[in-house]
Amino acid sequence: MSPEERQAFEEKIRAYVGREVCARQPAQDAINPAMIRHWTEVMGDNNPAYSDQDWAASSRRGRTIAPPAMLYVWNQEGVQVALRGRSPDAQSELVDLFNEYGFTGILGTDVVQEYHKEVAPGDQVFMEMVIDSISEQKATARGIGYFFETLATFSDQTGDVIGTQRFRVLKFVPADAQQQQSSEETKLEVPTRIPSPRGHDNGWWWEACDRGELHIQRCKNCSTLRHPPRPMCGECQSMEWDSIVSSMRGEVMSYTELHHPRVPGYDYPVLCAVIKLEEGVHFVANLAGCAYEDVSIGMPVQGRIEQVDEKTMLPQFYPAGGDA
Repeated sequence: MSPEERQAFEEKIRAYVGREVCARQPAQDAINPAMIRHWTEVMGDNNPAYSDQDWAASSRRGRTIAPPAMLYVWNQEGVQVALRGRSPDAQSELVDLFNEYGFTGILGTDVVQEYHKEVAPGDQVFMEMVIDSISEQKATARGIGYFFETLATFSDQTGDVIGTQRFRVLKFVPADAQQQQSSEETKLEVPTRIPSPRGHDNGWWWEACDRGELHIQRCKNCSTLRHPPRPMCGECQSMEWDSIVSSMRGEVMSYTELHHPRVPGYDYPVLCAVIKLEEGVHFVANLAGCAYEDVSIGMPVQGRIEQVDEKTMLPQFYPAGGDA
């Protein structure tokens, strides 16, 4: 897939973000004790709040409730729908589009449920669902692919939200299919390195790295240096901080050579070391410009920020005085 083809493909799949998979619709059955009993027996959940009528009558609720984890159970369509197939919707169209472009592998990766309100026998559960997000292209152990996430919202007969469920799916090109793509025109562009997450507590550090500087966080209260970046000082618990620019001079405290697993973007074997910077903090980074057998504990090193791929600047360390 050429860059132009990939851009066109990504525009097509991202057009599905926000699309409705199903409108708000009721479950076929109201919440009932029989289904709760079957579910709790299978799951081995003996909480009396779910199925012990006498215990529940004397509790502050005065009644049994449905297990929150049954959130998605009530709206399941049953075996007959599974046998005859579901009607097309935005999610099935998206899956078909992925398949058309060779992303035929599929894997459910994780489910996140949030609970907002208790429900009980007699309540009616309604569900609505949208396609909530589609990731950038990712290199995974399964193959090159994209994660897409659906968001299901559950409410009761009064319209109050009971909870939500996010279901994340990976659509990928199976490894054997990738190996069969022999030409550059049909070969997927493989990302060089997986980008490091940039959050509230460490985004500033990566921005400094992009400028060619290695910063070390410093507590404003007790001047203790710390790395990696974090919001609170481990010595005095102050949340006030600034940073200093490291000289990037240091020495090797420990080192290893990595052969597996092979993550895209690295030339294996990878020589990695724990560096004690002259400012006092320890830093994990790649060693370059030397072989594994030439490294020793205490070896002086000098680091510099280098561009390791099209988007990433990273500290790399070399033997002090050695050539890159």
